[in-house]
Amino acid sequence: MDTRTGLPVVGMVGGGQLARMTHQAAISLGQSLRVLSVSPDDSAALVAADVRLGTHTDLAALREFAKGCEAVTFDHEHVPNEHIAALEAEGVKVFPGSAALVFAQDKGRMRERLAAMGAPVPRWQRVGTAAEIEAFAEAGGGGWPVVAKAVRGGYDGKGVWMLAGPDEAAELVATGTPLLVEERVPLRRELAALVARSPFGQVAAYPVVETVQRDGICVEVLAPAPGLSESRALEAQQLAIDLANALGVVGLLAVELFETDGGIVVNELAMRPHNSGHWTIEGARTSQFEQHLRAVLDYPMGATTLTAPAVVMANVLGGAPGGISIDERLHHLFATDPGARVHLYGKQVRPGRKIGHVTVLGDDMTSVRARAVRAAKWLQEGV
Repeated sequence: MDTRTGLPVVGMVGGGQLARMTHQAAISLGQSLRVLSVSPDDSAALVAADVRLGTHTDLAALREFAKGCEAVTFDHEHVPNEHIAALEAEGVKVFPGSAALVFAQDKGRMRERLAAMGAPVPRWQRVGTAAEIEAFAEAGGGGWPVVAKAVRGGYDGKGVWMLAGPDEAAELVATGTPLLVEERVPLRRELAALVARSPFGQVAAYPVVETVQRDGICVEVLAPAPGLSESRALEAQQLAIDLANALGVVGLLAVELFETDGGIVVNELAMRPHNSGHWTIEGARTSQFEQHLRAVLDYPMGATTLTAPAVVMANVLGGAPGGISIDERLHHLFATDPGARVHLYGKQVRPGRKIGHVTVLGDDMTSVRARAVRAAKWLQEGV
């Protein structure tokens, strides 16, 4: 509890853009998010008032960080699960808890649990040799390519490989990375269902969105997912709610989905604010960041309805060096599209790195999407 305000303190492990935007949401609740950051130059560390320097792999640093926090949460899944369990055993309220978060940390455990629940998942198998990968490819009737995933630690396209044949499989196995393989799902598009759950058990679901991926990175999110039938949207939302309840998630749960001719299939889980929910800052009555804070503090959930018929978020990626400054690009963008909402993360620019996002709202999805893509491209390239 903050003795100056009488309001609870939430600590977020990780100083990236998710913590930065969660801090912004905390301000309207009268709080200042406490952040555990590796560097004072991390996105959240640049803006938050209460920054502690340390690493998420250091249990002593986590213990010290948690002192005085009403709840501790995360902006990434890379905190060792045994450290989370140790904090819980010492009475720290950690959300999501170790028993839930393991299913976002370990893809093998996630696939096993979801399959046992009867949730729709691709055909998959843990593998340790190239021969096992080859047998998997042949057994399903689909043949090559197959998708290989690192069991732990992958994100934004890292830790995922599309294997075209036995030679590529042997090369990957030789790296020693613990792996599982999945069939390549014949998808129509990718969707995401975002829900929040409190310790009390209240659940709030956001409209299902379409996510557009390029080189393993989400580049656009369209809310609501265009052309998605009401029955399919309700199915996706109910699946996300069922998973949140069954896994005991507290906070945000993002369920990444494949839409296929036969239905929806679960791709990945994330138990934190998620790129597929950035549009909610302007596009929903309650942003995913405020909702996450409400959930971990056991506040009643906020409304999740859209604020406009069409909302599009486009990620701003780092471009090639040179050109006009980002400040000049903002001047030009706001002059040409004053309705575009820009969020920059305070990151050093590297080609392909997420450095911000743009959100555009309107009545027509086609025109709104065109504006968002144009704005993000201008901020990336300056042309």
